[in-house]
Amino acid sequence: MRFMVIVKASEQSEGGQSPSAELLADMGKFNEELVKAGVMLAGEGLRPSSEGARIVFSPDVEPSVVDGPFAETKELVGGFWILQGRNKEEIVEWIKRMPNTDGAHHQVEIRRIAEASDFENLTPELAAREDRLRRQVEGQA
Repeated sequence: MRFMVIVKASEQSEGGQSPSAELLADMGKFNEELVKAGVMLAGEGLRPSSEGARIVFSPDVEPSVVDGPFAETKELVGGFWILQGRNKEEIVEWIKRMPNTDGAHHQVEIRRIAEASDFENLTPELAAREDRLRRQVEGQA
């Protein structure tokens, strides 16, 4: 099973403050452990929402663009991992080991990534197309 681990933004990350050298080193070691264990598929930190945009979709209206920054820092994403494991409990145990060298309050959310088999209305043709596209993307990596 694949899981997205969503690291919530903080006032520091939204303010463009870089993590300490100590935290970067500790996170690097943690990421190495994840890779060596075959758990980590991807992971990145994100720039502040002030550098981002949102696209808002509404019925019968052209999509609109809203430039950042966005309010409610606690609701924003500051980084992510894509991890694979046997179940949610395994991923929870990994994330409980995540370094918190800066001693700040952090919040991390774990969500299982939907697989094609999770969608009851996915026809065999659509499933084949999704599989083909996934293989294409993986070939580009």
